[in-house]
Order: sequence, then C-alpha cells, then structure tokens
Amino acid sequence: MSYTYEYPRAALTVDCVVFGFSEAALSVLLIRRGIAPYKGKWALPGGFVRVDETIDEAARRELSEETGIGEVFLEQLYTFGAVKRDPRERVVSVAYYALVKLSEHPATGASDASDARWFQVSALPTLAFDHAKILETAIQRLRGKVRYEPIGFKLLPERFTLSQLQHLYETVLQTDLDKRNFRKKILSMDLLIPLEEKVRMGAHRPAQLFQFDPRKYAALKQRGFHFEL
Repeated sequence: MSYTYEYPRAALTVDCVVFGFSEAALSVLLIRRGIAPYKGKWALPGGFVRVDETIDEAARRELSEETGIGEVFLEQLYTFGAVKRDPRERVVSVAYYALVKLSEHPATGASDASDARWFQVSALPTLAFDHAKILETAIQRLRGKVRYEPIGFKLLPERFTLSQLQHLYETVLQTDLDKRNFRKKILSMDLLIPLEEKVRMGAHRPAQLFQFDPRKYAALKQRGFHFEL
C-alpha cells in the first residue's frame, strides 16, 4: 500500500567533527568540497543519509568515504535544523564528534572531497554551511566531557608521558594546571599502567611512559567510581 504525504519532507544529513591532538595543539579534520554548493571551500566530513541505513551507519560511512577513517570513537553531538542552513533544500543535520590518535590517521580526501587536511582549532579557515557553529558546539562538548570521562586518552598515543597527558587537558580546557596536583590526582585514580620504558623529552631527563587501563576503568565504573578532573 502506498501513502501520499501531506507535508514536504526535509532531507537528512550527518556531519562529523573529528578531533586529533599533537604538539600540544587540538586539531580538527576538514575536507575541501569537490562539488557545489561551496565547491572548493573547507567543511566537515559528512553527507546525506541513505534510506536503508541508520544515522550512525551513515556517519561512519561518510567518514570512511571522505577521509578513509574507519572504526573510531564516535558519539552523537546535536541536531542542527536552521531553515536555511543549506542553499539546496531544507536539510536537517545530525552531527557527531570523533576522537582519534592523529598520528594514526593521515588526512586523505576521497569521494566528493577533493582534499582533506588537519587544521589546528586555533587557526581555522572559513567553513561552509553552518559548520563553524557545529564545530564550536563540539569543542564545548569535548571540554565538558573530558572532565568526567576518560575520553581524552583516545587522543593520545597508546604510550604517553604524564606531561603529554597534562598538556592535552590544558589544551582542551584552555587553562593551566598545577603539575604536582594534576599528577597526584591522576595517579591516585589508579587507571594508568606504568611502563618500564622511558622517553627523552628535549633536554630534560627521560620521562616514564604510561598506558591507560580501560578494563580497570570499566570495572571501577561498575562499582560506582566517578572519573573527575
């Protein structure tokens, strides 16, 4: 049986804000649009949702097609539905944000993206559509969430120093943290695995490397543990 809809339907898209971290700088992955509208302009990876897929599936597909990024931490952010946000037609976009280890994901453009590049959040080009608003919303979500969930470790190399961890939090939160207090608190949570390896950071003495223990965090969380920085 077929139905006739009384009202026109809006198109549905997904947009992905992909964050990476390196050299004490928070970066975001942008694609250069290869098609109109805004052809040649920088934008967030994304595209239209197909009728036979969920929005989560669409987000992962578009991210893979346009940037080559596969399985990563991906979480729904917000729905953007301003009436004239897309010059083509009425389009509602469900935005996601992803956290990746930047060194493992070099920027590669594909599909309808003519180019892809990592940009530091502090030095962004003009973005197409309302993507500047989407990006700012994602930054605010990230700043809030790193305080009460250990998602920040997804931005770091698998092995990291305490200084790298502190720089990450200082960069995301845009504030200076007391070195002694930060280390005391993070180590008291007992979520880091100390490694025997050390790494030399510039002219300083070698620093110990650590790994985050996700299994221990999951076990502690089940017992009521609350991560908070």
